[in-house]
Amino acid sequence: MAGLAARRAAKSATLSVGWKQRLALGCAVLHEPPIIFLDEPTSGVDPVSRRTFWDLIYLLAGQGVTIFVTTHYLDEAEYCDRLALIYRGEIIALGTPEELKTRSMTETVIEVRCDRPQEVIGGIEDLAGIRSAALFGRGLHVVTANAGETLAGISSILESTGQEHSSVSVITPSLEDVFVSLIEARDRQQAPQQLFSR
Repeated sequence: MAGLAARRAAKSATLSVGWKQRLALGCAVLHEPPIIFLDEPTSGVDPVSRRTFWDLIYLLAGQGVTIFVTTHYLDEAEYCDRLALIYRGEIIALGTPEELKTRSMTETVIEVRCDRPQEVIGGIEDLAGIRSAALFGRGLHVVTANAGETLAGISSILESTGQEHSSVSVITPSLEDVFVSLIEARDRQQAPQQLFSR
């Protein structure tokens, strides 16, 4: 199941991190448990090994095994059927990936694609209604309370900085967008309470 036959004669100490993770999963399922807990199973492995590991997880889930996975990789969390986002030891959101992306975030996410995103991020952060702006791949993800005003403001900034190949569009938030939005909202909510308690 774990694809370890070719490494049957190898000592576990000589295996790469990815192969050690496969070995650990193989050991965990030898007695065919109905539930498996995996704590950051793909931490420190390369993208190919990570994909292979998730294929193994899907195989087990397809056989009726319930699998709990903890991960810091939010793109990886989307592979799960149901998620619990945890911040400071508390569950702050619970649901399917699609539910979290469509109902847990009240703000709008705008994707900005341009040649030099690092040149415009400061100006975008200064626009009214901006909750956050962050580099995301080759562009920016901008979280805003007022999409109409923000779209116009971003377009103006892109034009004034001479960004030739640019696009601005409203997108479905990623899980990372949702998580950041939720923890920022939680921190804003708790800050007045902390000031009052002092």
